[in-house]
Amino acid sequence: MLKKPGRPFLLAGTAAFTSLIAIGSWIAIPFVPVPLTLQTLFVLLSGAVMGRYAALPNGLYILMGILNIPVFHSGTAGIAVILGPTGGYILGFLPGALVTGLAYEHREPFLRVIGIAGGLSVIFLCGMAWLSFSAGISLSAAFLIGVLPFIPGDVVKGYAVYLIAGRLEHLGEGTGSS
Repeated sequence: MLKKPGRPFLLAGTAAFTSLIAIGSWIAIPFVPVPLTLQTLFVLLSGAVMGRYAALPNGLYILMGILNIPVFHSGTAGIAVILGPTGGYILGFLPGALVTGLAYEHREPFLRVIGIAGGLSVIFLCGMAWLSFSAGISLSAAFLIGVLPFIPGDVVKGYAVYLIAGRLEHLGEGTGSS
């Protein structure tokens, strides 16, 4: 992670991660009420690579979807998606990436792992709360259907983020860009 990223890094990172999050939304396994996608992998990776500036691609992704650009899961778009059962998870991408990004601004591996877990937790909490509200179900029911089944896959995605980010950081050290 660059200490003070310049405009080229921010523009390239924002473009790349906005695109990757959108592509990750198309890699979906239908699941009710929330599909299983690769979005969270790229949301967390944006935090690991861009630090606090991961708010940029995640905010842009959400804005694009709200503006009816088909970037949400399986090519959906619009405010109706945000108001539907998956909306809380999507809105949780922004603070989830920020939590991960702030943790990745430190070099301690323990803090980075906590940042990934914290980022996932924020996404889950936002999603679970909105799922409960929008579907009119209890929080415990929302946890059982909207969080619990996704934990194993998201643990694997979190581990992948840790490995990929470490490799990218190692490559960046070799170029003198960190």
